[in-house]
Amino acid sequence: MKASETQLLKLLAKGSRFVIPIYQRAYSWTEDECDQLMDDIERAGRDPELNSHFTGSIVHVENGLSNLTAEEPNLVIDGQQRLTTVTLLIAALAAVLDELPEGEREPWKEFSPKKLRHRYLVNSEEEEGSDEYFRLLLSAKDEATLKAIVGRTEPPSDSSERVRQNFERFRERLAKPGKDLAVVCRGLAKLVVVDIRLDRAHDNPQLIFESMNSTGRQLTQADLIRNYVLMGQEPRTQKVLYDNYWRPMETDFAQAAYEKQFDDFVRHYLTVVTGEIPRFGDVYGAFKDYSNVRRGRGETTESLVKEMRSYASWYCAVALDHEEDKELAEAFQDLREIKADVVYPLLLELYADYRNGTLDRDDLLSIVGMVTSYIFRRAVCRVPTNSLNRTFSTFTKSIDKSRYVESVQAHLAGLTSYRSFPTDQEFTDSLINDNMYKFQRRSHLLRKLENFGRKERVSIEEYTIEHILPQNENLSQRWREELGPDWVDVRARRLHTLGNLTLTGYNSEYGDLPFTRKRDVKGGFRESPLRLNQGLGTLEVWNEEAIVHRAETLAAQALEIWPRPVLPADFQQSEPRPESAYTIDDHPHLSRPVPRTLFERFRGEVLALDEAVSETFLKNYVAYKTETNFVDVVPQSKRLRLTLNMPFEMLHDARGLAVDVTGKGKWGNGSVQIDLTEDTDLSQVLGLVRQAYEFRTAE
Repeated sequence: MKASETQLLKLLAKGSRFVIPIYQRAYSWTEDECDQLMDDIERAGRDPELNSHFTGSIVHVENGLSNLTAEEPNLVIDGQQRLTTVTLLIAALAAVLDELPEGEREPWKEFSPKKLRHRYLVNSEEEEGSDEYFRLLLSAKDEATLKAIVGRTEPPSDSSERVRQNFERFRERLAKPGKDLAVVCRGLAKLVVVDIRLDRAHDNPQLIFESMNSTGRQLTQADLIRNYVLMGQEPRTQKVLYDNYWRPMETDFAQAAYEKQFDDFVRHYLTVVTGEIPRFGDVYGAFKDYSNVRRGRGETTESLVKEMRSYASWYCAVALDHEEDKELAEAFQDLREIKADVVYPLLLELYADYRNGTLDRDDLLSIVGMVTSYIFRRAVCRVPTNSLNRTFSTFTKSIDKSRYVESVQAHLAGLTSYRSFPTDQEFTDSLINDNMYKFQRRSHLLRKLENFGRKERVSIEEYTIEHILPQNENLSQRWREELGPDWVDVRARRLHTLGNLTLTGYNSEYGDLPFTRKRDVKGGFRESPLRLNQGLGTLEVWNEEAIVHRAETLAAQALEIWPRPVLPADFQQSEPRPESAYTIDDHPHLSRPVPRTLFERFRGEVLALDEAVSETFLKNYVAYKTETNFVDVVPQSKRLRLTLNMPFEMLHDARGLAVDVTGKGKWGNGSVQIDLTEDTDLSQVLGLVRQAYEFRTAE
């Protein structure tokens, strides 16, 4: 590596060509950043005491230091945003100077339009329009737009907006009446960078790229992964991989949302292919590990990128509305509406099997419907979602792909404890009695209820939510009489429940009118074309009985829309298998009624934490683990002694059930001990066990 301070213009003039490799992110400076650079340049140009203005570093593999031929360009590792922006400014300055009268085109020393172009923008000895002609080449569609600007030709139809807009921004500022262009020229000449030249034989551009953040924009996981895949390849291989696989992925994801959506995709993709869920901030690290595993098996980079390309297209079909089959697209839309991102690892594998013929279309629709019902019922019943990532990351381990639908039914119906599929009664009770107005997925609920059984769909976005019983605390005397003497309690119980909510286009007209006025007014319930309002036009009174009756009717429809799967008779759940030579019979205390009853209740709840939890009977204790033990159980005559494998000081134990046994002799692994007896609140103990499980699975 060689580093030296140099004027930016001298660097541009000395390096015959700079190329932004295809693995670099697209040009991304905004007008704000361009304005800041322009302000800095003019400030430096106006200050005679200021000899230079430092603008960061340019890191590149210099052609003379690389193992490439002398004709190869300088490959820019970091600094493309700055190089591109200054190139756009110089092109804009040359264009504005061209428009001045001949005698005013050289405002300061040798800054004429011709000299600006030939020294800093083009290689005049090369064939005009060729790659060699341009001193800076960008990547993808940025390249064609910059070529058109520098070469003064017609821009492409799909031009890069960011490149074009920033060029026009500079032109507008430079062309303002009274603008002192000599100040701009002097400021440009004062721009200084640290020129860092790498030797490909001794320096590691990959490590340098990972650490760079000179533009103030943090490198995304997408940036790092693209760089990691492409940087180590020969230029021709880079082009093949980029053109055939990477560029199509960028196009699928669309540039505006590319970085966030791509990071999410890679996390789900890695969950599918590795069986482990990467942390949000370590997607890149997990990708490198997976890539190294594949490389160790003798697989090529192209096979990895080809696989990613396939999964990316499937992810876009499922998560980004790219699916062309109408029914599948609607099913995936339902999942997106209820914000069921946690199911994407499962859906990616299902969709892969659908595309390769293992799973047919109707069966895929059936399974997506079951999963949607599971997620939505849990949301209605306010079941916490923190376990769902693990539930769906290991879901396919329980699927018999020779009987796909039946095994998914069996698995969902067989889930227990806090992962269980809410029953019809639980779902109905929540729909009838809970606050559905503040339910985050209320729009989805009302849309599905309104369109239940319809072929001609109604877009509920055209309507607003109406409380039939008004929200106004100061109810009119008419409403109080209709609700009865305990109207305050009725209003508190039923105001925001499903039975009292509907859709209307006449919300402002309804106001706080009595029910019969809302029914009979022009556009009222009697005339409403909405199915949600069917039956309201025939009622004479709106009280608690009417609200509950309507809620029961809607809940019955909801049971059909979001059904609960039935456990097939021939898919009985198997008992957990011990992983050692010891069995439950080797623990004599478990033959006694009290500890055995406690143990069966406890083991059922712990095994329900995750499909990945295994149970191992050892000589002196029973271990529960995923990859690492998180709780061990020592059966005793009247209790179970539990050891949690996590630091005592990190345990949140409001009831004081745990004891710190750090450094003390004990059976099992860990520093936390709890005694579980008949008198102990099992739910409290399970809360502590869950903390140990989450501590170990988060490592």
